[in-house]
Amino acid sequence: MEEEKGNGYTEDGTVDLKGNPVLRSKRGGWTACFFVVVYEVFERMAYYGISTNLFIYLTKKLHQDTVQSANNVTNWVGTIWMTPVLGAYIADALLGRYWTFLVACGIYFSGMSLLTLSVSINPLKPGPCSDPSGLSCKKPTTLQLGVFFGALYTLALGTGGTKPNISTIGADQFDEFEPREKAQKLSFFNWWMFSIFFGTLFANTVLVYIQDNVGWTLGYGLPTIGLAISILIFLAGTPFYRHKLPAGSPFTRMARVIVAALRNWSLPVPTDPKELFELDLEVYAMKGKYRIDSTPTLRFVLS
Repeated sequence: MEEEKGNGYTEDGTVDLKGNPVLRSKRGGWTACFFVVVYEVFERMAYYGISTNLFIYLTKKLHQDTVQSANNVTNWVGTIWMTPVLGAYIADALLGRYWTFLVACGIYFSGMSLLTLSVSINPLKPGPCSDPSGLSCKKPTTLQLGVFFGALYTLALGTGGTKPNISTIGADQFDEFEPREKAQKLSFFNWWMFSIFFGTLFANTVLVYIQDNVGWTLGYGLPTIGLAISILIFLAGTPFYRHKLPAGSPFTRMARVIVAALRNWSLPVPTDPKELFELDLEVYAMKGKYRIDSTPTLRFVLS
């Protein structure tokens, strides 16, 4: 470990794709994060290009009433925010963040492509209707609804693997054990949030205007192209990324803590927090992990 520190290797456990230690000067830092930040601009544009005007499409093109449309939108958005739990688990316990992210990108892009086709090809989209209320319009067929909502939920499954991993991939590019890079990580998250807002702004203005005034084919096609560009940008940065190996399921570790707490419920609590159980200091040095010191803040729950 001391030899690696002297040679400029990262100390936080990051490696390359082959599992070898990496030099700070060769991988990570702002060079790698440039690809991550630019990816997020296009990805946010793609996601909000679909979600922002989804209610309008359901009411005007699929001729659903407002209650049904609102229910479908909220169900889909709820799924969008639940699937990251699965994506984070797979990344932490099985594949790692990079490979989980790439697999999810393929699913995400498949959903976006199918969604674009469902609003573009005549057999997959409802026919035109001149009735503004939609009451006399012909309802979409089972095939049309199946393709459209199947694409939406395929997209939702894909975002479950991208949302929880892309920001942590960016954070992995900075070594917390190196003071300069630790400070740069804070700046990275500032740019990260800026990229989210910039992509969202473009989607909520330009793309919504196109969907309302030009057409849904172009309005959905542009976000799909944007997502393809974002994936290519991310892949272009592969030679510069640092990676952290899967560390096992966090749910397993949480369960072990709960079980241990229940087993030791009746044991006396030491007055000095440093006397509580901890791993040997060598473990943290070897694996690049942090030791979080105990505090008496929540001690009242043990009394």
